[in-house]
Amino acid sequence: MDSKSLIDYLGLQPHPEGGWYRENYRSDDEIPEIGLPERYGGKRSFCTAIYFMLEKSDFSAFHRVKSDEIWHHYAGSAVTIHQISSTGEYSSVQLGSDIESGQQFQFTVPAGRWFAAEISTGAFSLVGCTVAPGFDFADFEMAEREALLQSYPEHSVLIYRLTRLQ
Repeated sequence: MDSKSLIDYLGLQPHPEGGWYRENYRSDDEIPEIGLPERYGGKRSFCTAIYFMLEKSDFSAFHRVKSDEIWHHYAGSAVTIHQISSTGEYSSVQLGSDIESGQQFQFTVPAGRWFAAEISTGAFSLVGCTVAPGFDFADFEMAEREALLQSYPEHSVLIYRLTRLQ
């Protein structure tokens, strides 16, 4: 299948960070606000999951969420997940199916970490993202380019490439 066929078949919609997505699971059970760390402003589902697709011409812009986010590779090209820790340390991981070359089938981005994703070769990458406690757009923060540059100027080339003007 090509990316357009998968977008139609899976019912994917444009995502604010770039790429395409569709939530395919949200637990019926919820964690009450009192049972969550203070960073959450209300109750959350136990867990959520989405399909997420990047095409070669697009990228997932730097953002962060308040929960751990587990990425799973399903089909297509490998995707590079770029991360910048709160101390400014850069790291990346290749999410894909070629484990002999060091790619990983799944990877967890820790809660609160700035991260972005892109594919370098191929037409598309289809992954899944599982978030626990469950995702809520109130927990999503898109990076502001200038603020990220001020905090992490040593990563300016990457920040310019993987942020969007707001």
